[in-house]
Amino acid sequence: MGRTALIVIDMINTYDHPDADRLIPSAESVVPAVSGLLRRARRRDVPVIYVNDNFGEWRSHHGELLDHALAGPHADLVKPLVPDDSSLFVVKARHSIFFETPLGYLLSQQGIDRLVLCGQVTEQCVLYSSLDAHIRHLHVIVPRDAVAHIHADLADAALRMMERNMGARVCDSDELWNDAP
Repeated sequence: MGRTALIVIDMINTYDHPDADRLIPSAESVVPAVSGLLRRARRRDVPVIYVNDNFGEWRSHHGELLDHALAGPHADLVKPLVPDDSSLFVVKARHSIFFETPLGYLLSQQGIDRLVLCGQVTEQCVLYSSLDAHIRHLHVIVPRDAVAHIHADLADAALRMMERNMGARVCDSDELWNDAP
């Protein structure tokens, strides 16, 4: 096994999109777990890579996306998850973190073969990203308390699919990089 990276999916968000009203309560519930993962990963020098939708803003870069989200009405969901200076940032336009992004190349260059996927949406971007990681022979870990959903029943099914069909390890976030001896 090579290195592990924490992948934060679509958490830099204005929540100004269809289904946001259904997503926000779930996002609120996962922010503490994602924040905890970020803190523990950074403390252990685990690479943190944000892969975020560009929301159709083709001229934007990650700084503009972050500024826009922090200026929006749901900045409280973004502030605890702000990238630090060591974080990497990949902009995507579709559901999978791999679809037409340089992420695969980046992971290869960094010697990363294990991904901890957190963020949103479990039954969409997290699921499709897990599948794309699986077909690239990457090991996937999904902390169930660090992924937000729109539809709870579909999220539960997606987690089961990731575990059974893709060999992902589904666990609680406190099982990763905890401070226990």
